[in-house]
Amino acid sequence: MKKFLVLSAALALLASCGKGDKGELVGVKGKKWHSEKPYGMTLIPGGAFIMGKSDDDLANIQDAPTKTVTVRSFYMDETEITNSEYRQFVEWVKDSTIRTRLAILAEEVGQKPADGARSGKGGGSIGDYGFADTDPEKMTAYDKYMYENYYSVGTDKDPYANRKLNKKIKLITETSKYPDEHYVEVMDSMYLPESESFNGLKTIDVSKLKFKYNQVDLNKAVKKKGRKNFYEDAPPIEIYPDTTVWIKDFAYSYNEPMHNDYFWHQAYGEYPVVGVSWKQAKAFCAWRTMYKNSYVKKQKGRDQVNSFRLPTEAEWEYAARGGIESGTYPWGGPYAKNDRGCFLANFKPNRGDYAADGALYTVEARSYEPNDFNLYNMAGNVSEWTESSYDPGAYEFVSTMNPNVPDAKNQRKVVRGGSWKDVAFFLQVSTRDFEYADSARSYIGFRTVQDYMGTDATGTRPK
Repeated sequence: MKKFLVLSAALALLASCGKGDKGELVGVKGKKWHSEKPYGMTLIPGGAFIMGKSDDDLANIQDAPTKTVTVRSFYMDETEITNSEYRQFVEWVKDSTIRTRLAILAEEVGQKPADGARSGKGGGSIGDYGFADTDPEKMTAYDKYMYENYYSVGTDKDPYANRKLNKKIKLITETSKYPDEHYVEVMDSMYLPESESFNGLKTIDVSKLKFKYNQVDLNKAVKKKGRKNFYEDAPPIEIYPDTTVWIKDFAYSYNEPMHNDYFWHQAYGEYPVVGVSWKQAKAFCAWRTMYKNSYVKKQKGRDQVNSFRLPTEAEWEYAARGGIESGTYPWGGPYAKNDRGCFLANFKPNRGDYAADGALYTVEARSYEPNDFNLYNMAGNVSEWTESSYDPGAYEFVSTMNPNVPDAKNQRKVVRGGSWKDVAFFLQVSTRDFEYADSARSYIGFRTVQDYMGTDATGTRPK
């Protein structure tokens, strides 16, 4: 009798799970999904193309023999990441760093948020900026469990890991309105001493602006059994661009104005960011993904977006060609001028004559005509980091489907497209070049991509 009751209960449970399907195999119905084009990006429909140099290898580098490959569909930034866009990343890290330091000191001195602090109205002490999870009694059951078992104990390396910051209350920037001496102490720690500040101005200590994120090497992870150590413990990365590149890259040259103004001044807001290493570009991608998904998480019924990342070398070349088979440049070629004698990109057309194309250094990210995929400056302006590691013989052994060289130990990373200080050879869509991952240059920037969900958008499939 007891077995019969158990069996009846099990059958009843199965019947309730399949309510409305009439006992048929109909699959699990999920939320309705629609592809969303990310802001500032364009869809690159996947397809096959001939990667490599189809014309003579005049420099005799012999690292890009032609090879037919296929890449999947993806979204790509229409322009290089601009100073304004990268400053959004810097400001977010700055804000989070200050709030974290305030919250830690508030906890150390035993101060808690005043009643109005949780709604954005401070009570006049550093306690207003304390961690948002300082009162377990006001938490949901889930948050309370996570706090007691994870957040309150932290990790071996960071006792405050996963603690929630109170971002409802605004930071106070006017020194005359600092609420107490503890707040002053934190803010003072974020700035350089007056003796080290530029022109006596209050200057943020950019070495304090660090971003930490989880990195995973999937090629390494698939070889492991289970998910232990799935994420690699990467150190925090200083994310502020190296503005000194404008001086270091050019000996016996006066480029101090670019060093002083290029990144932070609004006059250069729409110009491509430079002085960013490959590692910093990767950190930007991780932040952009996290920033978007933190918004999506608050929207009911929405799935999280795919990660933003750097393009592979093959993706970059495919996108740069704009659907033109065997073209020399993004506009086809073989010349760098149009029929009216105007230059089609920002580069160094003549020896020493950087301004012959109308620009001495970089130009705004939406300058010149875009290619047929609506991508701007895929040749010239700034060279661009890719995800791929550089190997001179890569084309001989990479796959013909989504080729890539994801060698984490190889610090030589492929850069493409040529820059404002390069001759026309480096502007060719098939020209390969590299720089070391921890290097930053005044002529290297980047743009990001995001994988397209589905297979409908395929550019070269039969009609």
